[in-house]
Amino acid sequence: MDGLVTNISLIAGVGGGGVSPHSIVLTGVAGLVAGAISMGLGEYTSVRTQNEQVEHEVAKERRELERNPVAEAKELAEVWIKRGLPPELAHEVATALSHDVDQALRVHAQEELGIDPHDTPSPWVAAVSSFVCFSAGALVPLLPYLFGSHALWLALVAGAIGLFVAGALTARFTNRPWWSSGLRQFVLGIAAAGVTYGIGRAVGASVG
Repeated sequence: MDGLVTNISLIAGVGGGGVSPHSIVLTGVAGLVAGAISMGLGEYTSVRTQNEQVEHEVAKERRELERNPVAEAKELAEVWIKRGLPPELAHEVATALSHDVDQALRVHAQEELGIDPHDTPSPWVAAVSSFVCFSAGALVPLLPYLFGSHALWLALVAGAIGLFVAGALTARFTNRPWWSSGLRQFVLGIAAAGVTYGIGRAVGASVG
């Protein structure tokens, strides 16, 4: 979706400025490559930083469990009691769990931090998937030019169809009708392209 909106808006902007089809293709390809790299690097950094934060919190929790297991067991029991577990049972289970640091660490991380220390996402998978998905979306409005067309409107139509299809596909993960999700993304993407087209026309006229 990001690739579609970014490149259809970019192509609309430079096309509105009156540049040649060759320049539009060059701009679109540059936008695809730059955007895909930016998305990949950004996603890698984001996930890597998140994992490092999780590692820091888990290491801190491990130190606390090793230094003061009784207090940590009491803290865990209080969490369970607030959720409705009988106090005696909560303290019994928490105390028994404190005898195994690794198991106690896993449960404390899940209950107190809301994370699983053994199930962190891969920054490389996130980076590559973002790069590929952005590139695929950004390629759609370029397809008419790559197949020999010199008409801006065809690129915009291709991008608009891509927006609707991508929006409709997201309905698989929601309760919205497919046509509603598709139409929403179509309207938002076309609005963005319309704004950049208008700016491109204005800038192109003033420069010319």
